[in-house]
Amino acid sequence: MSRPKKPPRWLEAARVRDSGGDGEWLARALSRAGVLPQAEAEEAIRQRRVKLDSREVMEPMSPVGPKSRVTVDGHPVSLSWRTQVIMLHKPAGAVAHGSDKKATSTVFDTLRSALPPELVRFGWHSVGRLDRDTTGLLLFTNDERFVAHATAPATHLPKTYVARVGVKVTSEKLEPLRNGVLIDDGEVTRPAKAFPRGEDSVELVLTEGRFHQVKRMLNAVGLPTLALHREAVGELMLDVEVGTCRPLTDAEVREKLGYTPRS
Repeated sequence: MSRPKKPPRWLEAARVRDSGGDGEWLARALSRAGVLPQAEAEEAIRQRRVKLDSREVMEPMSPVGPKSRVTVDGHPVSLSWRTQVIMLHKPAGAVAHGSDKKATSTVFDTLRSALPPELVRFGWHSVGRLDRDTTGLLLFTNDERFVAHATAPATHLPKTYVARVGVKVTSEKLEPLRNGVLIDDGEVTRPAKAFPRGEDSVELVLTEGRFHQVKRMLNAVGLPTLALHREAVGELMLDVEVGTCRPLTDAEVREKLGYTPRS
């Protein structure tokens, strides 16, 4: 009888994590704990610079758990971690990934240039996206569960946008948005809060996040979007200058974003 095949390393790690433990892939655990950014962690592992429980490993997806002992270049490192959330004021022109040929940079380029030294070695996940020319509040985290919380439709975490439409806006014009409006994919949006903001701008508060949703909703009521800015997520208001960032406190994450951070 042939011996059953051993499951792949990434599957072993997933099983540990899904069973309620703190198991993780080695490269991602190093990244989450702020030891090395994930790409650098993967390279260090392949170069045999990382030992796991006194053994050399070359597989970035090797499973690790809370009792694992890890060294990098002979120095012991801790895989313990806490939830970190960063507020970034996204400038126009930056995209979430590098596939847009018109983009001047990615949001990760902007983040890396703005981070304080003590946070540059973490692996960061973007919490949702903003279009290339949309500015404003964008969150980053090392905690994938926070990403799921902040982006899940069931959470109903409100996001506040201000759109300049270039024409005079009346409250009556916005009424369909408050009831849910049929957009170009044939679906009706959730009801949104909608208010005139000055003569030619609209404030929209959404509890869902479809592709280009603000622009499509405004287009459905005859309002072309000339500029778009996100000024709040949940109860968290943007309060940093364009291109800069700051870490949130645990209290802000808990009270303004409705998530209990791992501490």
